[in-house]
Amino acid sequence: MEHTRIIIRPLVTEKSTHQQATRNVYSFEVDKRADKTQIKQAVEKLYDVKVVDVRTMTRKGKSRRTKVGFVEGSNWKRALVVLDENSRIELF
Repeated sequence: MEHTRIIIRPLVTEKSTHQQATRNVYSFEVDKRADKTQIKQAVEKLYDVKVVDVRTMTRKGKSRRTKVGFVEGSNWKRALVVLDENSRIELF
């Protein structure tokens, strides 16, 4: 799988911004089929940083109400990437 297809987008939330400042941890939405080593290689290649650890979780899609009933959203995968203390990613 290509590196640009593994990392879908960075997650910028209040919690992830706080973790970036205090722990040097960045959150990404990643492809559901990607494993930890592929995510590590993709982040190192795309952002030119040194990755120390990768933690992943599969998030359940939210159910939404429509005219005809309830519809389940699709599941997605989130990766928390811990960087070396000398590495930083500038998202903006």
